[in-house]
Amino acid sequence: MRGPHNIWRLIRTLATLERTGAIGVVLAALEAPPRIRFVARVLGWPFKPLGLKGDPALPPVTRAMSALGPAYIKFGQILSTRPDMVGEELATQLKYLQDKLPPFPIDVAKAMIEAELAVPVDQVFSAFSEPVAAASIAQVHKARLAEDGRDVAVKVLRPGIERAFRKDIDAFYLAAQTIELLSPASRRLRPMDVIRHFEGVVMGELDFRLESSAAAEFAANTEKDEGFQVPRPIWFLSGRSVMTLDWAEGIGLNDNDLIDAAGHDRKVLGARVLQLFLNHALRDGYFHADMHQGNLKVAANGNIIAYDFGIMGRIDEYTRRVYAEILFGFIRKDYRRVAEVHFEAGYVPADRDIDEFARALRAVGEPIFGMDASRISMARLLAYLFEVTERFGMETRTELILLQRTMVVVEGVARGLDPHINIWEVAKPIVEGYIKKNVGPRALLRDLAKTARVLARFGPKLPRMVEAALIAQAEHPKVQPPPRRWKVLGAIGGGAALMALGMWLGTLI
Repeated sequence: MRGPHNIWRLIRTLATLERTGAIGVVLAALEAPPRIRFVARVLGWPFKPLGLKGDPALPPVTRAMSALGPAYIKFGQILSTRPDMVGEELATQLKYLQDKLPPFPIDVAKAMIEAELAVPVDQVFSAFSEPVAAASIAQVHKARLAEDGRDVAVKVLRPGIERAFRKDIDAFYLAAQTIELLSPASRRLRPMDVIRHFEGVVMGELDFRLESSAAAEFAANTEKDEGFQVPRPIWFLSGRSVMTLDWAEGIGLNDNDLIDAAGHDRKVLGARVLQLFLNHALRDGYFHADMHQGNLKVAANGNIIAYDFGIMGRIDEYTRRVYAEILFGFIRKDYRRVAEVHFEAGYVPADRDIDEFARALRAVGEPIFGMDASRISMARLLAYLFEVTERFGMETRTELILLQRTMVVVEGVARGLDPHINIWEVAKPIVEGYIKKNVGPRALLRDLAKTARVLARFGPKLPRMVEAALIAQAEHPKVQPPPRRWKVLGAIGGGAALMALGMWLGTLI
């Protein structure tokens, strides 16, 4: 489906933003330069009649995003968590996109459930409600199991959603190709790789079998986390387009008035959201990557409940340590160490000046410390950080896209609960705890133990491996091979030494 015909979709996007009046609001909220605003209005105005009308009852940006389709709705959901970037009023308007989109008929939902599960809805559920929430991908119904009377949540995929997403993604590919063609400097940001990554994430989100698996793994990882709970999937009532989970009642984190009325401390909740995310990312390397307010609720007992596990992030142990050291360096204001970590990880080309990079990072970090969060312009801070990455030739790391995006969203959720939260102070105990366990002598011993255990598994193969190496050397002699009697002894001794080393290090850690 990719090709020049997608130009029409991009034109219609600009036309819709113009027709709904959203383009001016968005550019003003993002503090776009006057030249960008002028070009956008000039390009959008001639095509204004071709734009989608949307729901006139909605505010301009919400109206445009909901009319353009699911991929744009996802973008609007992210913006809704960042009042510090787009303003309080616009962020409040965009919260509509989190779980209040128009639902599809209950008869259609029931027909999809019966087709997926091959069993009548009335036979499985003794009660089945109208939609209680509707988002970009699916809608949710409250139901009661006929078998044991337990309340459950039944999530049903929107009809035709996969085709709609593919159309949007095809247009995004064209936009990325155009950007790379017209602006060679943008190639370091790897826009094509970013869209490819987004496509993989979204396509995975449209298969509820994968989401059920993610929910089960996430629940297992976090079952001992204080103040946090994850509804568990009910496997025999879940499939590709239908997912059934335990019902969990709570107040959405997008409703501060109800949270206050229920007597919950929003400062505590804001700090907990941020710390939970960091714990999951650093401790487990597996985190909820769509943590906007529509996917989080607070239970009557004060627990935070997470929903919607279609987008999950996973990072390997090495990347976790790099990420933790970068955060720890910022927390300690050790910008030289932050710069060194960037160079060691290969995030910055080796031919750049490390001292200059450290000085630039100081200019990013210092405005945050000791200042009330409400006085920090996150939009300006991010704009400066973008300038720094461009100046030092940093490329987009696709393996970190979800982590970076989720960090932005989670920080927005935390600020929505507590506008004066100091993210660095809240993050400090989590990052320090991870650093103590995973960076230093103890971590080195643990790494050596793992390496020794892996190598020890090859002990039975060592004699044959050594023999093969010696035969190859005999056929192509360059170095005099050792006497044959040392071959077997060396192999056996090496395997035994590795196993002993692994066992010894295991007792230490």
